[in-house]
Amino acid sequence: MTRRFAEQQLVIASHNPGKVREIADLLFPFSVEVTPAPEFGLAEPEETGTTFAENAVLKAHAAMLACGLPALADDSGLAVEALDGRPGIHSARWAGEERDFTAAMARLEQELEGIPDNHARFVCALALAWPTKEGEGWAASETSPETVVFEGTVAGTLVFPPRGHKGFGYDPVFMPDGYDITFGEMTPETKHAISHRADAFAKLVAACFGEG
Repeated sequence: MTRRFAEQQLVIASHNPGKVREIADLLFPFSVEVTPAPEFGLAEPEETGTTFAENAVLKAHAAMLACGLPALADDSGLAVEALDGRPGIHSARWAGEERDFTAAMARLEQELEGIPDNHARFVCALALAWPTKEGEGWAASETSPETVVFEGTVAGTLVFPPRGHKGFGYDPVFMPDGYDITFGEMTPETKHAISHRADAFAKLVAACFGEG
């Protein structure tokens, strides 16, 4: 049985303000105090995993070990069918050190030039890691952190040029199936109801935050 989350504080292991905002909004109903990793002065760990899940676990463990607190990490990205799943786990790297997603979206359009297939999906992996319980307190342990992972997806198509200034990342070029507007044009409430992150969160909440 998956462990229930009963702690008062949770570290959000992300340096992306947009992700932190979305995660905080999704956790708001559960009265959990969420603190972004940068407020602890934590650096971003090198993402050496080969899947979204591996990178999410890596980031959650790094924050948990550094703070001695439960940590939640997200690794997500855009997988384009015609590009064999790219940019995938390298979605942020396409934007460079400056996180220039305007350039990343321009690269995406260039790589898809002349290709009629515009199907894509957003993927999100959430990893929640607890420190090891020792006596009455918590201890960070590299060998036995308790960790759960949940994955979510949302399918859609890519549209160019980018549309909308809401959201972040590749949102302005992604139009989810069943809608005629992009994530970049949606209100946060609408996006939160259908996004890949919301899908993963629904699984996380059911397993760790729901009624016991």
